Amino acid sequence: MNPTDLSAYMARLGAAARAAATAMAAAGSASKDVALRVLARRLREATQALAQANAQDLAAAQARGLAAPLVDRLRLTPQIVETVAQGCEQLAAMPDPVGEISDVKRRPSGISVGRMRVPLGVFGMIYESRPNVTIEAASLAIKSGNACILRGGSEALHSNLALWRLVQQALAEAGLPPEAVQLVETPDRAAVGHLIAMPEHVDVIIPRGGKSLIERISAEARVPVIKHLDGNCHVYVDAEVDLDLAVTVTDNAKTQKYSPCNAAESLLVHAAQAQAFLPRMGTVFAAKGVQMRGDAAACAILGAVPGADVVPASEADWHEEYLAPVISVKVVASLEEAIAHVNRCGSHHTDAILTTNHLSAMRFLREVDSASVMVNASTRFADGFEYGLGAEIGISTDKLHARGPVGLEGLTSLKWIVLGNGEVRR
Repeated sequence: MNPTDLSAYMARLGAAARAAATAMAAAGSASKDVALRVLARRLREATQALAQANAQDLAAAQARGLAAPLVDRLRLTPQIVETVAQGCEQLAAMPDPVGEISDVKRRPSGISVGRMRVPLGVFGMIYESRPNVTIEAASLAIKSGNACILRGGSEALHSNLALWRLVQQALAEAGLPPEAVQLVETPDRAAVGHLIAMPEHVDVIIPRGGKSLIERISAEARVPVIKHLDGNCHVYVDAEVDLDLAVTVTDNAKTQKYSPCNAAESLLVHAAQAQAFLPRMGTVFAAKGVQMRGDAAACAILGAVPGADVVPASEADWHEEYLAPVISVKVVASLEEAIAHVNRCGSHHTDAILTTNHLSAMRFLREVDSASVMVNASTRFADGFEYGLGAEIGISTDKLHARGPVGLEGLTSLKWIVLGNGEVRR
C-alpha cells in the first residue's frame, strides 16, 4: 500500500467492513460457531508459522532496544496460541446473544412491546503489543455478529498479519465474509486518525493500551469510545472484619500480579482496625518488596514493621495507578470517609470492601460509583472470563451502554420491537 493513499485505503476498509457487518448481523449461530472452531483448528496447525512471524517482531523489538517487559508482551508462545484457540472454542459453545427477545409486554392497545438484542455494527479496535488481542477481538466480533477493523501496534505487525490471515481463512471456510475482520496493514500512525474519524463506517472505537493512547483517542474520536483510562482500584478494610480474610484478600488484590488494571493500588483501613491489621499486612508487603506510601497515621504504624519500605504519601499518590509493587495506604475514620475517598480519588474501575457487617457492605455496593464493586473478594476478579463472559474485549468505566468487562453482550445493543395484529392508534 502506498502511504500517500492512506485516506482512500482507510475508506475502503471502512466500506468493506460496513458491508460485511450487514452479512454478519444476518448470519446464523451455526455459521459463526463453525468459523470459531475452524479458527481454533487453524491456530493450532499454524503454531510453527506463527512462531516464525513472531520471531521477526521480537528481533526488531530487541534491535530497537525495547524494554524487556514490552518485548515479553510481544511473545506469541505455543501456550498463548493454545489459550486463544481454547478461547475460540469456548465462545463457540456459548449461547448466541443476537436475536434474543426479552421483556415482551402486552399493552392495552393490543400491541406487544419488547426488546431484541442486535450487533453494534462495526467496531474499531486500537491496541498495543500483545498479538493475542487480534484473536480475542476477532473471535468476539464473529460471535457477536459484528464486523471489526483492527489496528495493532507496529511492533507486532508481522504476528498480527499472520493471525489475521488465519481469521479470514476461517471466515471464508464457514461461508462468512472475510472482510468481517480486517487489519490495518500499515504501521503509519496516521491510520489511527482516519479510523477514529469515520462515523459513516465505524460505530464505536475500543482502545486498549496505555493512558496516553486512550486519552488521545477519547479527545480526537468522532465516534463513540468504550474506554477506561486507568485502574486505581481500592480495598477498604471496614471496622468490623475478619482479619485473616482481610490479609489474604488484600495480599491477592495487590501482589497476585502487579501489572493488570484490576490490581489494587490503594488500601483504606478503618481506624478501629488499623492497629490490628496494618502490622500484619505490612509484614506481608515487606516480605514481597511492596513499598507502602501512607498518610501520617499509616506511616506511624507501618514504620514499626521490620523491613518495611514506608514513605509518606503525596496527594498524587491517592490518584495513582502504579502497576508496580507500590501501594498507597490511608487510615479513615468511617465508612462514609472511605466511600468519599474512593469516589474522589478512584478511577471508577473496581473497588472492594472487606467487612462482616451486612449494612456496611450494602452501603458500599450502592454508593461507590465504580464499574465493579465487590464485597469480601479480590479486585483481581474484575475480568470477563472470571465473570463468566467467556472473554472480554476490554474494561469500560463509562456509564452509557457498556460498563465493566465488555464481552459478547457489551458488543450488542437493544432495539425496541412491536408485535401487532392490525392495531391502529386511536
